[in-house]
Amino acid sequence: MKGKRTRSQDRILNFLKTKKEALSAQDIYIELRHRNQGVGLATVYRALEGLKLEGVVQVRTLANGESLYSSLQQDRHHLTCLQCGQSIPLDECPVHDLERKLEQSHHFKVFYHTLEFFGLCDRCSLAQERG
Repeated sequence: MKGKRTRSQDRILNFLKTKKEALSAQDIYIELRHRNQGVGLATVYRALEGLKLEGVVQVRTLANGESLYSSLQQDRHHLTCLQCGQSIPLDECPVHDLERKLEQSHHFKVFYHTLEFFGLCDRCSLAQERG
């Protein structure tokens, strides 16, 4: 779905490329307004949707339903605590071979994938056992 990007899409993509962490649409909106790159919140959402469909932005949905966006640099995998919300990034990817097989067998172009495990971190697990 590549086509000509809007100025807003270019601004948002360039901004995301400067960030190491994923951000919510609201955080992107606030930061761009702070930088005097006035853009409406609805425009941010539309631009992110277009960039996602183009395959240059990935979205990660947290346990609380919030979506976080980042420029597509690598697949990301996490352990996420359901109690405190801590998210621990994983450096390894156990599904790259599966991704390649799925692309071939289903003739489907994969832009990225996410893998997330939900549970309790050590601190929350200990607190639950004591509590």
